[in-house]
Amino acid sequence: MSQDPTPPLSAQSLKQLAQIPLDAVSSPGYVVHLDRLEENCQLLASVAERSGAKVLLALKGFACHATFPLIRQYLQGTTSSGLHEALLAKEYFGKEVHVYCPAYKSEELAELGSFAHSLVFNSPRQLEAGLKSLQKKSRPEIGLRINPEYSEVETDLYDPCAPDSRLGTPRSALDTVLTENPDAFEALDGLHFHALCEQDADALEHTVAAFEAKFSDLIARVKWVNFGGGHHITRPGYDVERLISVIRRFRESYQVEIYLEPGEAVALHTGILVVTVLDILEAGGHQLAILDSSATCHMPDVLEMPYRPNIAGAGKPGENEYTYRLGGLSCLAGDVIGDYSFEEPLRVGQRLAFLDMSHYTMVKTTTFNGVPLPSINTYSQAAGLTGIRQFGYADYRDRLS
Repeated sequence: MSQDPTPPLSAQSLKQLAQIPLDAVSSPGYVVHLDRLEENCQLLASVAERSGAKVLLALKGFACHATFPLIRQYLQGTTSSGLHEALLAKEYFGKEVHVYCPAYKSEELAELGSFAHSLVFNSPRQLEAGLKSLQKKSRPEIGLRINPEYSEVETDLYDPCAPDSRLGTPRSALDTVLTENPDAFEALDGLHFHALCEQDADALEHTVAAFEAKFSDLIARVKWVNFGGGHHITRPGYDVERLISVIRRFRESYQVEIYLEPGEAVALHTGILVVTVLDILEAGGHQLAILDSSATCHMPDVLEMPYRPNIAGAGKPGENEYTYRLGGLSCLAGDVIGDYSFEEPLRVGQRLAFLDMSHYTMVKTTTFNGVPLPSINTYSQAAGLTGIRQFGYADYRDRLS
């Protein structure tokens, strides 16, 4: 099947997640471990304090607003990919609301302009149109996303700097504009680049060097630079000291403010997806188990990336005595999560826990086939299991017409 995900959870993380009472969760159900989430936020707050950077929650990766009261104690604000995420940030998070979108509608800009801290535009054309439509006296800070044309991302689907990428403006396009109008970017407050995906500080350091080589003249004219997301800061083994060194050097060299906008790193290794075995059958020489969940509906990155999520207590195929291919509840033939082995035979009604199911799960779920959305729950050692939201037929019905 597909590749394994990024490095596995630490023994301490597994021990904490094992505290969650699986049988008490409404299945299928996401459970966010608040103690683990707070540990991640504390680390990110430490990075901000030691480096001088501001750390923002990227809502595209994690937007479970029941957890925002905890997160906002540690992070400086949020970054959104459009109007609806920004409105969610305004309503539930507060603090600084930063926005980037590949293209804005004029009516969206009018609303965003009334509350956003910064608006980042994707192209000189969008920037020019945006400046004309925003009120100059009260407008947000203005940024431009650039494309450093350098990336170490191996999966094309997630590479924002792939050849012919629509995301960000390359140097050649900027030069064309500057040739025609040398003052075209006088209104810029900041620059934004995003070139990482689940990567360490060495990839950031290399990207920053490429960014400086092409855009140092513009860096000198702005007051902030956004280093984007994809920083796997809370992953065990991440080189935090190198990250801090890169940020400090850049700030001292250019006297600018630095933003980081992790989404995955905020919620990494904080949650599980609890599922139930509904049926067991045999086909093509494989033992198959049908779950009350779905890869395509509840964890789409399993098919898009693709990758094989870990399950608590399970191993790779053949590692333990009993191997099963786990499939989802939808009619999609490829709704297969992966092959797993267990020390004991699976049984109908048994609960399983997929690991690392906080980021890029709840934000990407669908109701394809009318498959019910998983419940949303939180857990902490102090408060125990708390049900936050249940979904039913009305949630499927009301998004259609």
